[in-house]
Amino acid sequence: QEERVRSFIASQEGFKVFKVFTDPGYTAANTNRPALHAMLRDISAGNVGMVITYKIDRLTRSPRDFYQLIEFFEKYNAGYISVTERFDTSTPSGRLLRNIMLTFGQFERELASERVKDKVIQRAQRGMHIGGVAPFGYRLQDKKLVLDPPRSEAVGIMFNAYAETRSIRHVCRLLEEKGITMPSGKLVTDGVAWHILKNRTYTGRTLHKGKDFPGQHQALVTEDLFNLVQKQFEENPRGRASHVPVLPFT
Repeated sequence: QEERVRSFIASQEGFKVFKVFTDPGYTAANTNRPALHAMLRDISAGNVGMVITYKIDRLTRSPRDFYQLIEFFEKYNAGYISVTERFDTSTPSGRLLRNIMLTFGQFERELASERVKDKVIQRAQRGMHIGGVAPFGYRLQDKKLVLDPPRSEAVGIMFNAYAETRSIRHVCRLLEEKGITMPSGKLVTDGVAWHILKNRTYTGRTLHKGKDFPGQHQALVTEDLFNLVQKQFEENPRGRASHVPVLPFT
């Protein structure tokens, strides 16, 4: 792309390259790009008189952002040229072509987003892991959840211990005594234990946006045990100690 732009500049009389602004790894769906902001600063300082890109969607894929950028360019007397979509934004036909190209760029981005969403839903319906870090007790192998002993055995211990004691702190102390930690080597905290005990994934289900489907991974607890623990959570079983005063505003 840079070679095409430089070739175009070389063919124009009086054009000279001031600086090449690139944002590798950043999406053109928004303007949160360091090189773009650096370019805007140079434009406002009067260092840039013409912005040249390979295509319009290299500048932005958002019609709203494009209009704002064009207004910014015009404010500081900077022009804009797209090398492969040659048009002059100062003419009605050029503005029409600009709007058409931007509309198709946005349509392509939205279409790609819909495809990704559909793919995620299909993976969930098939019971496949839909991405992210593997839950405690599992590890990823070929994008699938497989058992991760001894943590996989510890999950059942956690559910049974909570069902008996209704104490998350007791569950964490039990894991510490058995020497079971997170994959990072850190101890299992109360918050982590709470999320584990609330996670229906351990019943062999795949979760996606409030829905669950039969998963391809092995269950670590039964539905009955999981539902029992959830019921205990709802009952708020950990009663107030007799020596703690009533604090109504907590």
